[in-house]
Amino acid sequence: MSIITHAPDQASISRISNLRLGVGIAGLIAGLAAGIGLLSGGHATFNTSSLLTWGLPVSTYVFFVLTSTGLTFVASLAMVFGMKDFYPIAKRCVWGAVVTLIIGFISLGLEIGNPLRMLWVIPTNMAVSSPMWWMGLFYLTYAILLVWKFHLINQGDWDSSQSRIIGIASFVAVIFAHATLGSVFGMMSMRPFWYGPMVPVYFLITAFLSGLAFIMLFINLDYGVNHANMSEGAARAMSRQLPAIFGVVLGLVIVFTLAKTMTGLWSNVPENKIVTQYIASSALFQFELWIGMVLPFIMMLSSKRHEATTQVVAGGLVIVALFIGRYEYVVGGQLIPMFKGAWADDLIAYAPSITEIGIIILAISVGILLYALGDKKLNLSDSPRK
Repeated sequence: MSIITHAPDQASISRISNLRLGVGIAGLIAGLAAGIGLLSGGHATFNTSSLLTWGLPVSTYVFFVLTSTGLTFVASLAMVFGMKDFYPIAKRCVWGAVVTLIIGFISLGLEIGNPLRMLWVIPTNMAVSSPMWWMGLFYLTYAILLVWKFHLINQGDWDSSQSRIIGIASFVAVIFAHATLGSVFGMMSMRPFWYGPMVPVYFLITAFLSGLAFIMLFINLDYGVNHANMSEGAARAMSRQLPAIFGVVLGLVIVFTLAKTMTGLWSNVPENKIVTQYIASSALFQFELWIGMVLPFIMMLSSKRHEATTQVVAGGLVIVALFIGRYEYVVGGQLIPMFKGAWADDLIAYAPSITEIGIIILAISVGILLYALGDKKLNLSDSPRK
């Protein structure tokens, strides 16, 4: 199938790409400077401990790999389920999924300490009863299929039998990969704040919301926050179907968030109730709920939801809210020590170190550079001919 190349305003798109490259390079330098302590001090430069082992890098990893899932879901609306209006943004979604997956892996790899060891230890120890073993297997499968799918559509192969099979396989693989990621947390009965059978479902729904939010923000930015700069198909998707889907999924996530919070506050399990009280009373949670979720939901109910500026604001706020939520979830589950005694405080204190923040800046900057290079070299506005 042949490809149509859309170039509505190449000068504007080029300026945005150059700006993104500059931001990425500046961030990369800042991240390397802040994270340099990792080379000399190793894990000792983190503010984690034997009581709270997963901090900001792990929550960032969870956020970005779930965002990759969400972007794959958005691309699958066209390439798996045949919703043709989403084809003009499908290639950007697939490239965005590749980039956000790389960001997540960088965050996790630099947190682990020796990431190369897991390449042979996890496959060879055959710990098939562990959700993390299956998560690694499904991640590897998903990553291979995702890159393969992008290669095919970059070559102009959108609807051959091979391309359709790879698209469906990557969609199935990502569901299993991130459902098992949810199970890594949801099966920990010793951590009541994490424990629950609905965690994998919650992860998948919030992943879809994260992907939608990224598309709402970055595609509008790519085209100068003006739908008139887009192709007709892309403008139609961004102004009609996408805001409606975004609003519905956001509403579901608000319900999930309120239900989890109220259940935690009502719980008679101290490890759940005390942590939920602590999080719900924080300014971060109040911002996450009211400014990052409720306000964008109201915006999606208004007549302004079709406008690019409204979508940029709503998408950006939801991204911030979801990042806060991932941080609260990962860290919150560890705030009460598993082994209690007179020597243990009620809640474990944690704040990310400069090195941890540097790792996140570094990972995100690499992602910005990769996305900008893709925008320049890979013609991400392509779509199949009808």
